[in-house]
Amino acid sequence: MLVDSVPEQRAETAPAPPKRRAIRSLGLLAALAVLLLVAVASIAVGAKELSVAQVLHGLFEDSGTYADVVVDERLSRTVLGLLVGAALGLSGAVLQALTRNPLADPGLLGINAGASAAVVTAITYFGVTSLTGYVWFAFFGAAAVGALVWFLGGSRGATPVRLALAGTAISAALYGYLQAVMIMDGAALARMRFWTVGSLSTATDETIRQVLPFLIVGTLLAFVLARPLNAVTMGDDTAKALGADLNRTRALSMLAATVLCGAATAACGPIVFVGLMVPHIVRSFTGPDLRWIMPYAAVLSPVLLLGSDVIGRVVARPSEVQVGIITAIIGGPVFIFLVRRRRTAQL
Repeated sequence: MLVDSVPEQRAETAPAPPKRRAIRSLGLLAALAVLLLVAVASIAVGAKELSVAQVLHGLFEDSGTYADVVVDERLSRTVLGLLVGAALGLSGAVLQALTRNPLADPGLLGINAGASAAVVTAITYFGVTSLTGYVWFAFFGAAAVGALVWFLGGSRGATPVRLALAGTAISAALYGYLQAVMIMDGAALARMRFWTVGSLSTATDETIRQVLPFLIVGTLLAFVLARPLNAVTMGDDTAKALGADLNRTRALSMLAATVLCGAATAACGPIVFVGLMVPHIVRSFTGPDLRWIMPYAAVLSPVLLLGSDVIGRVVARPSEVQVGIITAIIGGPVFIFLVRRRRTAQL
């Protein structure tokens, strides 16, 4: 779905008055406090019920059953959830600015589809069975699709509409390939079924080490692009008048979104709606300035992801519901509400 939001994005992005900056700063501190509470809950609450004393024992003892559960499982998935949540939120904010579509998400440019297609190819044709193998295939699949979308979108002459159309077309083709391969290969279907849902339950220290460098680079690049992207969202003519280099900004934005979303998808599988909902909702109280949207999105997206993960562990004890399912259940109604609200506002 393409939503032209250029009129909305022409809002003033000049420095906010001191009072408003103070309110935004306090709001960001409050968001950090909420994130801390959710992270603590992610460590303390799980499919296996443990008392506070048992959780503390597991955290501060080097070995034992509680340490295996709390440190090896919950702590690793909490750290990965923090990193992946921030990556999805930032990539969503970048893509919404790049495409001037406030309802865009990382799937719009085919990045999730590229990662998924690469994983099923690795399983079916290269015999890859380990998560560490999936990570690299998924990341390079996402990167390859990002580059292809940029090329088909016109490369140096790329526009938001061209990029979105190219991403949508490639996504459709890749998901068709994905379904065809899984239907023909039952083993691939069985192994892919869990990965494509999106889950933090397979988090390990090794997975975190593999994706961390990419997430750091992508995060830094996204924050550096906040100011030039502010100009891009005002329209090409305005951006040029402000001295922005449109081609460079769009190319680097594609790179940042691909690195962030590719690494996140490689680690956890495609998790939907986080990169769409949070930046869009954040924009409603920060305004269109990406210098505020990005920090809020980087903090509140992990709140949504880890909160959904905790819910998934609790509702189906002693089993659990994958976080990708919970975010889809939450995100579906929210997405419908956001679309209806925009349509009502346009009438």
